[in-house]
Amino acid sequence: MQRRLLLISNSTMHGGGYLAHCRAEIEDFLAGGKKHIAFVPYALADHDGYEAKAKESFTAMGHDLQSVHHAGNPADAIADADCVFVGGGNTFRLLDTLYRTGLIEAIRARVAAGMSYMGSSAGTNVATLSIKTTNDMPIVMPQSFDALQLVPFQINPHYLDPDPGSTHMGETREERLAQFHEENATPVLGLREGCMLRVDDDRMELRGTTGARLFRAGQPPEEFVPPCDLSFLLSETQR
Repeated sequence: MQRRLLLISNSTMHGGGYLAHCRAEIEDFLAGGKKHIAFVPYALADHDGYEAKAKESFTAMGHDLQSVHHAGNPADAIADADCVFVGGGNTFRLLDTLYRTGLIEAIRARVAAGMSYMGSSAGTNVATLSIKTTNDMPIVMPQSFDALQLVPFQINPHYLDPDPGSTHMGETREERLAQFHEENATPVLGLREGCMLRVDDDRMELRGTTGARLFRAGQPPEEFVPPCDLSFLLSETQR
């Protein structure tokens, strides 16, 4: 499968600006001249404000960005784009709008034809098989939980490790992912804030400053520290 993906856990790190922590990775991903970025802002309600925020960052990197919400048919807005960037926010609202605008099919087709894809947080969630491992509240009901399926596994962005000193009595993230595996066999990669996945065709590398945790049904979690090769996850859905 032809694909170029950059799947980022989070768009902002504590104490830093929007996309500042992953700017070098984005610049490397988009290297080779000025690119036209089609921005998908639907995870937030303020599309104009979200576009302005993203545009400032990409303009500083030497690229042109325009949001698809300006187009009469948003699916047409990615026809000539070099890259689509799907921003973070509420994953349920994002996926619902991707279905209603026809962007689900359009993005899949363009990525298969060679267009690059970048996502952060919710934009990373929708690049996977489904949004079943998002952290977000279901504020709207999409027609399906099935997502873009650009990779054959699940991701949990903003993954948080259990805090042994916490007095909070709710489930930890690890316990919630164990509940997912009571009903599903698909591996889940927990991406801590500060890390991301770079996919080039059949090769996938974990990058960034923090590690990732891989969860499989009936098996203990595995730790991975960047940079490391995770290409095996592209060719298996169970292990």
